[in-house]
Amino acid sequence: MEKQSLESETQKKALNAYLKLNRCLDAITARVTAESPFPDRLLAGQFGVLEALLHKGPMCQREICEKVLRSRGSMTFVVDRLERSGLVRRTGKAGDRRKNIVGLTPRGRALISGYFPLHARAIAGAMGVLDGKELLTLARLCKKLGLAQGGPRRAANDLS
Repeated sequence: MEKQSLESETQKKALNAYLKLNRCLDAITARVTAESPFPDRLLAGQFGVLEALLHKGPMCQREICEKVLRSRGSMTFVVDRLERSGLVRRTGKAGDRRKNIVGLTPRGRALISGYFPLHARAIAGAMGVLDGKELLTLARLCKKLGLAQGGPRRAANDLS
């Protein structure tokens, strides 16, 4: 019986932490989105691709999927939309859009590099209630929790 009680207490603590983590993320996301709404009708997935390309440089779609934790099918759709908007360009293997290298166009680079500092300031403001040591602890705990979920190997390794 004692083991059941322990598991029950562990489950209660895990559920409590999970709910707090979700509510926290929702609140931070709402604040950041209100303070720095995505430009040019961008959606979150599109922003993630542009941000990854800004900071990591041109990549094939598979690599982008791993960076932004999206499926390959949805990534093709997102990159199609960004390409139609003139924000990214595919180069490389014709006929297989998954093998193409995706990079920012000058217009895409100008958009994301002009917007990202505003977005970063909004994130810093939302996280500002924590001091430097607390931010490092939170980052370490989130990384540990994320890596333990066994998601895509490369994406998990990028939880830095």
